[in-house]
Amino acid sequence: MRRIAIAALSSATLFLAACATTSPETQGGGGKPPADVKTDTVTPVDKTGGPSGSELGNELKDPKNILSQRSVYYDYDKFDVKDQYRAMVEAHAKYLREHPAARMLIQGNTDERGSREYNVGLGQRRSDGVKRMLILLGARDNQIESVSLGEEKPQAEGHDESAWSKNRRSDMLYSGEY
Repeated sequence: MRRIAIAALSSATLFLAACATTSPETQGGGGKPPADVKTDTVTPVDKTGGPSGSELGNELKDPKNILSQRSVYYDYDKFDVKDQYRAMVEAHAKYLREHPAARMLIQGNTDERGSREYNVGLGQRRSDGVKRMLILLGARDNQIESVSLGEEKPQAEGHDESAWSKNRRSDMLYSGEY
C-alpha cells in the first residue's frame, strides 16, 4: 500500500512539475530553503471556537518532533513540494489519519513579485499541492482547507532574495491556530 501511495505521489509531483508555469518576471532565487527561517513560527490563537493551542497534541508543539515544522518553502515561481519536505508532509498526513477530528488550514504564500492576480493563483497552487499530497498519503479531504494569501502575509519584510525566499511558502495550521 505504501509503495502505491509513494508511486502515486511521485507521479502527481512529476505531473505538477511538468505543468509549472513561469511568470513574466525574471527567474531568480536559489533552490535551498532560507537558513534562518523558523518553520514553527505559528502562534496558537483560538479564533474559530476550535481547540486552543494548549489543547493541541503535545507532538504538534514539541520542537524536537517533525510535526512542529509547518512550512514548505518553494523556489521562485514553483509550487511543487521538494523532496526535503516530504517526510514532514508524510508525518502530518499520518497525524491527520490518526486524528480524524483534527482540521488543518494550508495557507499558500508568495513573494511580492508578480501581479496580485498571479500571486493569488500561485499561492493557491502551492496550498492545493500540499493538500493533494496529504490526501494521497491518507488524510481525508474534509480535514483540510487550502487557501491562498498571495503576497499579503509576508514572513520577512524586504525587497531582496533573502526576504523573498522566506515568503514563498505554504503554512500548515491546525484548528485553534488560525
